[in-house]
Amino acid sequence: MKAIVVTDQAAGTAGMTLVERPEPEAAGNDVLVEVHASGFTPGELTWPSNWTDRLGRDRTPSIPGHELAGVVSALGYGTTGLSVGQRVFGLTDWTRDGTLAEYAAVEARNLAPLPGDVDFTVGASLPISGLTAWQGLFDHGRLRAGQSVLVHGAAGGVGSMVTQLAREAGAYVIGTGRAGDRETALGFGTQEFVDLENDALEDVGGVDLVFDVFGGDIGQRSAGLVRAGGTLVTIAGPPEARPADGLAIDFVVESDRRQLGEIARRVRDGRLRTNIGQVATLDDAVAAFNPTERVKGKTVIRVRP
Repeated sequence: MKAIVVTDQAAGTAGMTLVERPEPEAAGNDVLVEVHASGFTPGELTWPSNWTDRLGRDRTPSIPGHELAGVVSALGYGTTGLSVGQRVFGLTDWTRDGTLAEYAAVEARNLAPLPGDVDFTVGASLPISGLTAWQGLFDHGRLRAGQSVLVHGAAGGVGSMVTQLAREAGAYVIGTGRAGDRETALGFGTQEFVDLENDALEDVGGVDLVFDVFGGDIGQRSAGLVRAGGTLVTIAGPPEARPADGLAIDFVVESDRRQLGEIARRVRDGRLRTNIGQVATLDDAVAAFNPTERVKGKTVIRVRP
């Protein structure tokens, strides 16, 4: 099968190559998925799990990509809950070969049924962004109707999902980003927008929840904006500053079949729009991950036509 592999951590995306690899086999409780579309997060090649297994052993050459949409082609021993020929989407294990390939072996529990009227490209764009937004807002942020949310990177893949889910839940949403992101962020539902290049972040005042994707200076300054009893939620690593009278939580997204189903239902009925910036084929994936100019939104690889 065709697959993208990486062998050199220092090279980043420039070290990706398209090769022929043996088709994987479905182990116990796995399914083998015929991949139709795959999602990729630009920063994922900095994650240690791409290079070593859980025991710290080198696992290169490895296949990156952790989001997929496709069709179940085989079941491993003892696998239940899914069937051959079923359309699925989901988030794969961090320390196993990923989804930038024609086939991927995935634990069945990490996948959810993909409705027939949701395109594979859309399905592959949802797992990381959608689950990160859902878990940050509701599992960790305990968001309630009437609260205010500051969403950093509101025009991005995660931020646009956070914005839409927070608005649906009855929150007041303030988005941030570059000046050129204003219209995109407003289009996804932010009610105010802060240009981080020209506006003063502190002018936002107090909010109940900050959803941080940047860390660093922005994350530190954001801690001071959290009201008493509020929460700073971040996916940028352990926070360097904490709210004076609130919580600071950093987390790593996990696959969850029920939550994937909730996200898919919202896509189907129009409550949730995905944020796809470009779509490329597997043959053109290396070039897609090394663009000559900034690409807004999620990059999805269409593995099969």
